[in-house]
Amino acid sequence: MGQARQTTFPMRQLGRSLRRLRTQAGLTQEQAGERLRFSDKKMSRIEQGQLPSFHELRAMLDVYGLPVSDWQPYVDLRDRADEKGWWHAYGVEDRGFVSVEAEASMIREFQLGHIPGLLQTERHMRAVFESGRKPLSGRMLENQVKVRLRRQQRLFEEPLLRLHAIIDETVLRRQMCAPEQLRQIVSRAELSNVTVQVIPMAVGPHDGLYGNLLIASFPDQDEPDIAYVEEGFASFHAYKSDEVLAARLLFDHLANVALDEDDSRTLIERVAAEFS
Repeated sequence: MGQARQTTFPMRQLGRSLRRLRTQAGLTQEQAGERLRFSDKKMSRIEQGQLPSFHELRAMLDVYGLPVSDWQPYVDLRDRADEKGWWHAYGVEDRGFVSVEAEASMIREFQLGHIPGLLQTERHMRAVFESGRKPLSGRMLENQVKVRLRRQQRLFEEPLLRLHAIIDETVLRRQMCAPEQLRQIVSRAELSNVTVQVIPMAVGPHDGLYGNLLIASFPDQDEPDIAYVEEGFASFHAYKSDEVLAARLLFDHLANVALDEDDSRTLIERVAAEFS
C-alpha cells in the first residue's frame, strides 16, 4: 500500500467547507455517513482533508441539500486541491515543508545550524546541498537549487509571504557563510515583509539549542497554524493545537532573547566585515 498523501491547504479547506455544509443540514457525521454509505472513519478523514472523488463530492453536496446551481465553487475547490504543486516537476513531493510554505501567508523560522533557505544565496545553497550526509549532484542538485530559488520569489511577488527569521549567531560564523551571504541577509531584511533577528553567542544556553523550528500561518483564519520541526535524521509536522501553541510560545521566547532588528543587522554587518 502506498504512503498516504499529505493533506494540503486546499484539501483541508474543502474538508472544512463540507463539514460546514453538513452541520448546516442538521446532520451528524454518522447520519451523513449512513446516507452516503461512508464509514464514520471515512467521513472524519474527508472533513480533515482527505480528498473525496468527484462523484463522492457530488453525492455529499446532494445529501446536504445544496442546489445544483451552487455546486461549482466546491467542484472548483476540489479540482484545485487535486492539482499537483509546481514542485512536483522538480521531483519534490508534498511530504516536506515546500507544499505548506506555498500556501502560507507567514513563516516564522528559527535556525540553529543553517541560514534560512529563503535568505540563502545560490552559492550558499549549493554548498549546503553538496555537503550533506547524502551529497546531491547532477540533476538532483540542480532541481533542489531551482526549487529553493523559486520559493524565494514569494518574498517579492504578490501575495507577499511574510518571513520572521531568527538565526543563532553561530550560524553566521560558520566557514561556509561567506560575506556575500551575510550581505544578502541584510538586504533581505530591508524588505517590509521580512524580519531578521540574531541570537548572540553572549546569551549563552537557550531553548533554541534543541533544534530548528518553523511555523506556518495561512490567509484563511479558519486554517490553524502548522509547526514543522527539523532534526538531523528526520523532520515532522505538528498539527495538534497544544503542540503548535508550544511552538509559538517557544518562538516568541526566542524573539525576546534575540537582538532587535537594528542590532541584529549591525551584528551581521560586523561579522561580514570580519570575514572580508
